[in-house]
Amino acid sequence: MARIVVIGAGMGAMAAAARLAVAGHRVTVYERSATYGGSLGRFELDGFVFDTGPGLLHLPAVYRDLFVKTGKEPLERCVRLDQVDPASRHVFADGTDVRLPNASRAGVVSALDGALGAGAGERWGEFLGRARDAWDRSRRPLLEEPLRSDWQVLGRDPYPAVRQRRLLRGARRAACVAEIGAWELADPRPAALLDGYALSYGLDPRHTPASAALLPYLEQTFGSWYVRGGMRELARAVYERCLARRVEFVFGAEVTRIAEKDGVATGIELADGTVVAADRVVAGIAPERLVERELWGDGEIRPREPGGGVVPGRFTVLLALRGARDADAVHRTVVHSPDGSAEAAEVFAGRTAQRPTVTVLRPDDPGTRPDEGHEAVTVTATVAPHGPVDWADGALRERYADVLVAAAEAAVPGIADRVVRRGIRTPADTAAETGADGGSVPAPALAGAGGRMLHPANTTGLSGLYLAGGWAHPGGGLAHAGMSGALVAGLIVEGADFRGSQ
Repeated sequence: MARIVVIGAGMGAMAAAARLAVAGHRVTVYERSATYGGSLGRFELDGFVFDTGPGLLHLPAVYRDLFVKTGKEPLERCVRLDQVDPASRHVFADGTDVRLPNASRAGVVSALDGALGAGAGERWGEFLGRARDAWDRSRRPLLEEPLRSDWQVLGRDPYPAVRQRRLLRGARRAACVAEIGAWELADPRPAALLDGYALSYGLDPRHTPASAALLPYLEQTFGSWYVRGGMRELARAVYERCLARRVEFVFGAEVTRIAEKDGVATGIELADGTVVAADRVVAGIAPERLVERELWGDGEIRPREPGGGVVPGRFTVLLALRGARDADAVHRTVVHSPDGSAEAAEVFAGRTAQRPTVTVLRPDDPGTRPDEGHEAVTVTATVAPHGPVDWADGALRERYADVLVAAAEAAVPGIADRVVRRGIRTPADTAAETGADGGSVPAPALAGAGGRMLHPANTTGLSGLYLAGGWAHPGGGLAHAGMSGALVAGLIVEGADFRGSQ
């Protein structure tokens, strides 16, 4: 039995902790804040309850597997999962409005043909077919195995882009998300739909490799799920599973240093000077500031900013509304920017986009509102991180909240007149609560682009130090965080012989 210290109580770190405890190790989690869950936060306001992180779960199989492997009680006995249908509604700049069904490729094709005109759905369906090929080619090495020493094989884009013939010029193939939209989808509205997927994950459509086609493929194939009571309930369930497996938690404990001796991690030091010995250390945060050595050697993936620019965060307005939720309201509506390219240029240059794409969440959940005469709604946009933009500026926060609410009118007419109270969450809040630089949110790992969209391996140059969570392989997102926990546990339990999750 090894003594294992886990730094941080985010979802990837807790997933690793639960699995390691089941394997017989003594696990203690040290968290700088007063609670667990990382980005899966909750904000309460006069009887209204809001999620401050991800609003939906994709690939629920990741957490079902976690609960199966760590106890007899399955996930669905610990939380209620509701399949969201329609999965999303999209409002485009020209006023076109389309509702996409959940986990139905044929239904999505039909809906797009009906709303956008014959051919639009067929082209989207063909695009999803190519995305499936990319998924089949990259799924295991990208998501289910430790990052290989020859990670360069993931530098090749697995998306089989269509060869575009041109008169008197050489043929071309789409190399990024924006080019897929322009050259393969051939309509600005499905192109905006695809760009919106990338942007929602903090990715620049103009520079993100075509392999990001996996993102809409995963959602439209495996579905979108809401956790009754709010997504924070998923964090609660994982935390309670950790407790049931005798994982210990110490909150309000900031780790300032990872102790080492002779090139081996030997424990941690806390802000109050306490030194905790350990046989293994799992960092659920970016660990560079906690060590005095280089953690990655030549030829290894290092922490980097995707695309070489800023790593965006989230700006969210939490709206307590008077009036009942409409009977035909859709859980998630995306109101697309009239100029997605200009929006991306502003966000990834570290500026505020004046006409952002916004996501409006309207959960049909009595647990989020004080009574049936009110409604809890969140409006979110991807924005530049804190630093390039001063999100601590109160006047700027209020002005930009007004911009998002105005955009949300396309999804909820009259929304501004229904506001009773509102809260605002910016990257500055994320930075303060999670410690993430600038409140940035890590994107999922992607193949292609020469490997620049990959994240550091779960092992490091310091023996005994492992990485879990969104800043390590296989990157950000709820599902990916859960996968990272499984990989770290496998590496510690099985050692060098571990070949990946089954």
